[in-house]
Amino acid sequence: MFLTLYVDDILLVGNNLKMINTTKQWLSSVFEIKDMGEARYVLGMDIVRNRPKKLLGTCQEAYIKRVLHVFGCTIPNPLTLQLKRV
Repeated sequence: MFLTLYVDDILLVGNNLKMINTTKQWLSSVFEIKDMGEARYVLGMDIVRNRPKKLLGTCQEAYIKRVLHVFGCTIPNPLTLQLKRV
């Protein structure tokens, strides 16, 4: 299991649901926490899952588009930002 912490956000990742739930119970006994459910987006990245293939990854397509917009960049060929998703 991995526990990642960024300021006041915690992300638990692992393949042992019992361990994840035990960790969440312990954390809630020590800190005031709110379980936001399954993560879909974290730190500017989409979380991409393929459960049948047991794959987990991240995609920064939305972040890249936002940065390009902030700096006034245009994309002459929008196909250049199409990313392969698992």
